[in-house]
Amino acid sequence: MKSSSFKFFSFFMLILLFGMGAKAQSAKDLQPFSFKIKALLQTLDYLGEPVNMNDKELINKAIEKNDTAAFVTISTVLDKYCLFNVQINPETRVKVTKGLAPPDLLQDGWRTFLVKVDNQAGVTAKLEALSPQAKSDYDVNQNSMPGMDMGTTVTKQDIADRWLAMQLYTDAPMQTTLSGLQTEYFIIQLYGRDAGNRAAKFSFNCGQGTQDVGFNNETSILFKCLPSHHIKLKVLDENNQPTTASFIIKDSQNHIYPSQAKRLAPDFFFQTQVYRADGETIDLPAGNYNIEYGRGPEYLTKTITVTVNNSVNQTLDIKLERWIDPSKYRWYSGDHHIHAAGCAHYTSPTQGVDPADMMRHILGEDLNVGSVLTWGPGYYHQKRFFEGKDNKLSTPDNLMRYDMEISGFPSSHAGHLVLLRLKDQDYPGTKVIEDWPTWTIPILKWAKMQGAITGYAHSGLGLAVNTDSLPNYTMPKFDGIGANEYIVAVTQNLVDFISAMDTPPTWELNIWYHTLNCGFRTRLAGETDFPCMSDEVVGHGRSYVKLDGKLNFDDYTEGLKKGRAYVSDGKSHLMNFSVNNTEAGTQNSEVDLQKPTVVHVSAKVAAYLNEKRDDRLRKLKLDNTIWQQRPFWSIERARIGDTRLVPVELIVNGVAVASKNIVADGKINDIFFDTPVAKSSWVAIRILYSSHSNPVFVIIDNKPIRASAKSAEWCLKAVDQCWSQKSPKFSDHDKNEAEKTYHDAKEIYRKILNESIDN
Repeated sequence: MKSSSFKFFSFFMLILLFGMGAKAQSAKDLQPFSFKIKALLQTLDYLGEPVNMNDKELINKAIEKNDTAAFVTISTVLDKYCLFNVQINPETRVKVTKGLAPPDLLQDGWRTFLVKVDNQAGVTAKLEALSPQAKSDYDVNQNSMPGMDMGTTVTKQDIADRWLAMQLYTDAPMQTTLSGLQTEYFIIQLYGRDAGNRAAKFSFNCGQGTQDVGFNNETSILFKCLPSHHIKLKVLDENNQPTTASFIIKDSQNHIYPSQAKRLAPDFFFQTQVYRADGETIDLPAGNYNIEYGRGPEYLTKTITVTVNNSVNQTLDIKLERWIDPSKYRWYSGDHHIHAAGCAHYTSPTQGVDPADMMRHILGEDLNVGSVLTWGPGYYHQKRFFEGKDNKLSTPDNLMRYDMEISGFPSSHAGHLVLLRLKDQDYPGTKVIEDWPTWTIPILKWAKMQGAITGYAHSGLGLAVNTDSLPNYTMPKFDGIGANEYIVAVTQNLVDFISAMDTPPTWELNIWYHTLNCGFRTRLAGETDFPCMSDEVVGHGRSYVKLDGKLNFDDYTEGLKKGRAYVSDGKSHLMNFSVNNTEAGTQNSEVDLQKPTVVHVSAKVAAYLNEKRDDRLRKLKLDNTIWQQRPFWSIERARIGDTRLVPVELIVNGVAVASKNIVADGKINDIFFDTPVAKSSWVAIRILYSSHSNPVFVIIDNKPIRASAKSAEWCLKAVDQCWSQKSPKFSDHDKNEAEKTYHDAKEIYRKILNESIDN
């Protein structure tokens, strides 16, 4: 047979075969079939991988003819774009074969292909595509406490084999389910992590048990993955010094690069951003990208459009821009609650991540101090990084230290503890976590004996109330893991701070305000509890501590203890807050007066808001949607209307007694208040939902602060409420001592109640 005759015969047979399939389709299906084909072409255009113009013209002409021959013509044209042919037989058995599309992929990039479905059963179920090579490179078990099942183990061989990411594109106008038409098309997108030849196996189904028998329901394909391009980064800070920055890289379809599905440390799969230092690279295939970059809340976030071409030695110059630098005024940022294991971190291939991975994130968010806390998940693996000193990866401007959160321990039900500046991480007489005490007081005493700084974590958990009034007298359940047993521990002088900024402000601040009104002097510290309460960034909640000398961990934590600090989301700053020229955290934070008088309050205050409001962040609704409203603390929630104004409030004994508005344009404002103080009181300032100072204590005629009998009465009742919730979980060994301590706390509050001026 001559070559031309053979080609004609092959083409004739192809048409005949398609015609046999097409004849089974009714003319009444032509309109919905054509409608879906138009939607398919529009989607391919949108995705940046359209069919070529000649093929599009053939398809449009076939649709215009409006006869059943369109089934054959369109199918013939689209076959060259199909990587998979899926057949669903009348018994709903699904089998798959390789299509005609060339199996070419891009390293670190996405390609779009078609899936042709011959739906002989007319099913309308969801179509699912699977591949063992597209499994996750990691396993996450959020209940990974010691002694529990750690989940699936992911080996190095598994990671090497899992080179593929895959998704059926089902955004409108495409659909997640089959339509019931005999012939229709789905769009599948494939991402290749590696360059070179890579093999993968694929299967499809439309529900459990629909796969065909034997090997008919799977097909294997050998791909050629073209290498991506190494983009060298030049990352400079505002002083033209090399630094590390955050990068969110998206293409026109909002694909994230590198793919989150294929990320391992130091890139975290649960974040959109990656962190890169000056001189490092980003690998991208040719194309156009939107790149958002920054370095924590003190820097401006910028967005640029970048085109990657096929040339070599491509570079990207990034110059960061600050809106404020508190360290110039000796204020240093820190987050005392970040984790390298548990919650969003994977449990395999490793139990969390290593110090170098955490340090990259601390640098990338420009945290001056990052406290990485070992806790229940991954405890025995992570505790080996504890040193009792700064980690060797620390720099002069960015310190990292491993300490502890007592969480996942027998006392956790009473409140999670943050223990900073530990010298020893093993409680006396214990070999395993289960040996530790079942309440928090003895642990706080042990930590204090070795000079540690102590506090309660995510304070608002268990202290929820359905009001935003401060202070308020609603009694919470005390049924959580926040600053619950704090109500007792504070009477024993065992607590240096309670944590704020990762639970709703009312829940956190109310118990603090009440205990301050009783004369206790616990300070406030900002935290993130990364990646548990929030997995977006380290350092969302921060403490800014003022230091007289160079940055060092001991002085920083001592500043937390003394209250020479304010908490902030980094978008507002309450520097040098003073009462009668006594700055918070100095001179024991006390102003001594002989009689009632007017005090003078001053501070240097700055804030930054974008000109356009973010409508996602308005007033918190304290209802069952509260956990969908995170972040709870954000300067955006302080915005007045659609302006750039935010209120700076003067707080006396928990009550806002005056307010002044500033423009959140990044400029530093000198703020002054004059307010009468009639009795011993505590004074603070705040930009609610963004920042809060620590208090200055105004002492009149040497009288202790007894600001509110109602606060003392609330605290007294709170001890009983806490006991009702916690005591059932105290061990027999601990219960007698705990009962005595709770009783002593009540006696202290009764005494304070009797001494309160307004009783």
